[in-house]
Amino acid sequence: MPDSAALPYDAVLFDCDGVLVDSEAITNAVLRTMLHELGWPISEADCFRLFVGRALRDEAPVIEAHTGVTVTEQWLGEFRKRRNDALTLDLLPIPGAVAAAREIDRIYRGSLACASGADRHKVELQLTKVGLDTVFAGRIFSGMETPRSKPAPDVYLAAAADLGVDPARAAVIEDTPTGVRAGVAAGATVYGYCPPDSPSHNTPDTLLDAGATHIFTDMSALPALLS
Repeated sequence: MPDSAALPYDAVLFDCDGVLVDSEAITNAVLRTMLHELGWPISEADCFRLFVGRALRDEAPVIEAHTGVTVTEQWLGEFRKRRNDALTLDLLPIPGAVAAAREIDRIYRGSLACASGADRHKVELQLTKVGLDTVFAGRIFSGMETPRSKPAPDVYLAAAADLGVDPARAAVIEDTPTGVRAGVAAGATVYGYCPPDSPSHNTPDTLLDAGATHIFTDMSALPALLS
């Protein structure tokens, strides 16, 4: 564990989608297509607003209210398959994220984790695709495996507990209001990543309103911010 006197935090906990990997537009496009197939002509902007940063299973009532169709495990499974196929084909890292994560891993001597609201298979697929699987090996946490999904703090609390750190001594890196609220609820200090062309359509104000303490726009600046 890093010397707490030398570094501002004892651990760094990363979200995955929109922070490490540029996946949100890809996933959103698959979801929007499938919602259109159910008869809901949802716009791209509304699809981002309603679903990005949230577990899709938790939003089943929203889909059912707009389509009259019950969201089944079979439908969710088809979504995951189509999503994973698209990610395997087109996924890229967030610019600067791979180098930043590797440098933070060095600075914090391995006291970092990836704590995502997504299912484990997706997180591992994405980290492997962009070459970060070795950085986060053994330190990947899925909100699908905790009692509650983001914005509840469960996945961040699980990551902090596994690393043996007080959540109040952790930095959380997030890009959506839902994720920011999860980090704040865990007691961590949240850094909101908000590039000018944010695919999540978020703004610095939306992340600050959710409780982010710091806003940054360039992932390559993160190691210096955390050290």
